[in-house]
Amino acid sequence: MSRPMHVALICLLCSAVLLRRSSSELCHPEDKTVLLGIKDSLNNPYALASWTPDTDCCDWYCVECDPMSNRIVTLSINAVSLPGQIPPLIGHLPYLSSIRLHKLTNLTGPIPPSIIRLMNLQFLTLSWINLTGNIPDFLGQLTRLIFLDLSYNNLSGHIPSSLSNPPNLRSLRLDRNRLTGEIPESIGNIQGKSVYIYLSHNQLSGKIPQSFARMDLEYVDLSRNNLEGGVSMLFGGNTSIQVVDISRNRFEFNFSEVVPPTGLIHLDVSHNKVYGGIPKGLTEVAFLQNFNVSYNRLCGEIPVGGSLQGFDEYCYFHNRCLCGAPLAACII
Repeated sequence: MSRPMHVALICLLCSAVLLRRSSSELCHPEDKTVLLGIKDSLNNPYALASWTPDTDCCDWYCVECDPMSNRIVTLSINAVSLPGQIPPLIGHLPYLSSIRLHKLTNLTGPIPPSIIRLMNLQFLTLSWINLTGNIPDFLGQLTRLIFLDLSYNNLSGHIPSSLSNPPNLRSLRLDRNRLTGEIPESIGNIQGKSVYIYLSHNQLSGKIPQSFARMDLEYVDLSRNNLEGGVSMLFGGNTSIQVVDISRNRFEFNFSEVVPPTGLIHLDVSHNKVYGGIPKGLTEVAFLQNFNVSYNRLCGEIPVGGSLQGFDEYCYFHNRCLCGAPLAACII
């Protein structure tokens, strides 16, 4: 074989290899361009080192492609140091169904408006990333949302009433922020099964909306706020609720009138102004694992039965005149 033909054959083989490599790449070119732009806007962090132009973005760390369309459907970056703000380019990945940005403590700024473009989004987690500003009203337009987690940030202002708009929303986490004002009545419009509501460690005030009685609540944490009034809307006909934490607020109600569901596993009403006695219905709660009524104005004998005598005295102390095991015997 002559030298020119030999060189031509080598070039042909190289071209075939390159063509085969290019044709086997699954990643959609538009998604790849956007991801490379996101990496650049974050100053090319080491956590995204696998994001290189000469590789298939479906093989990159922190992302996932749909097996049928090969479009990027998941973006998940956790526990790394990323400076700057959430890149607006994130809104140009139209097939995203899940975003998880968690423990990126150097990431600051507001939630970018471009997220409203992600109409396929079902799971949105932006937690522990020092977000600032208000919770944007436009999040309520993400109609496919199932899970919204904005916890452990520095978000301020009121809770937008529009957050209850997504018809399939099941979990709302706004805890550990600097939110003020009242809980919107519209939150009770969340009508899915086994709803989880986390609003603790904020500066919320006012009363729990009566609309909470319409929700199929399984978990509600309103602790460490400035809430007041009663809590009948959390119990009553709501038999699915398992976890209730309303501790360290200003609630003032007759605890004797509470009808606890038998499925309760956690109940904390400590550090409030709750009066009356321990409801006898708690003796019928078979799997109560955590219980605290300390620092209230309760009185009377602790009912005997269920798990009530299994909790130590610190779960009952600093009340007006509670008595009976595990506290001192009642004086007849």
